[in-house]
Amino acid sequence: MAEEVEVFRATGLDGIPHGFLGRRGGVSAGLVAGLNAGLGSPDDPAAVKQNRALARDAVAPGRQLVSVYQVHSPHCVTVLEPWADNARPEADALVTNRPGLALGIVTADCAPVLLADRSAGVIGAAHAGWKGAVGGVTDQTIAAMEALGARRDAIVAAVGPCIAQASYEVDQGFVDRFCADDAANAAFFFAGRADHAQFDLEGYVAHRLASAGVGLVERLGLDTYTPEARFYSYRRATHRGEPAYGRQLSLIALA
Repeated sequence: MAEEVEVFRATGLDGIPHGFLGRRGGVSAGLVAGLNAGLGSPDDPAAVKQNRALARDAVAPGRQLVSVYQVHSPHCVTVLEPWADNARPEADALVTNRPGLALGIVTADCAPVLLADRSAGVIGAAHAGWKGAVGGVTDQTIAAMEALGARRDAIVAAVGPCIAQASYEVDQGFVDRFCADDAANAAFFFAGRADHAQFDLEGYVAHRLASAGVGLVERLGLDTYTPEARFYSYRRATHRGEPAYGRQLSLIALA
């Protein structure tokens, strides 16, 4: 019997079709076995297409999935009409107020962020790796939602599965870059081995959202690195010298 698609949901987004997917429940095989949703991964395109449909149907059946060509940028696009997968714009976040669409972003250690203003009928999805996070991808997503009529104090945001601080070792140059941007960012590191530290990506992204005035920020607290059967992880694959890694999909749609 095929494994059921596993969906993680945020309490704050209750009533809004949304979900953070892992790797369980898909049809891919080999190193990317499971629900690999990465269009750019070295996987059978037919399997990826089927996985993306399975993920959408588990979260927002009947909607049309829209995603972007992610480049670790702060850029956000507003979706008024769906586009084909081979015509995805380069960006790392999407917003819309159009029913019938499901916004999707893929991750493999970076932080997926899903956002909604229920009263305004505006939703967003962002891919917040460290580059996009420090560059302001969540700030641009909030601004784009406001342009559609959302109020930032009415927005609920959830930070989904990403690499946890205990699993995310960085060098001193990384720490210095963050602290040069804002000395208060030192709070998101704890000391590791010599000239290294452990970075709290989830905490940093949540901090950026709260500092921007988002009404409610929820953290799911799920580490992508350690539970191999549950999540894909770029860093885990790199540490093992594996030539491929999968991507999990996070989705949100209007009710």
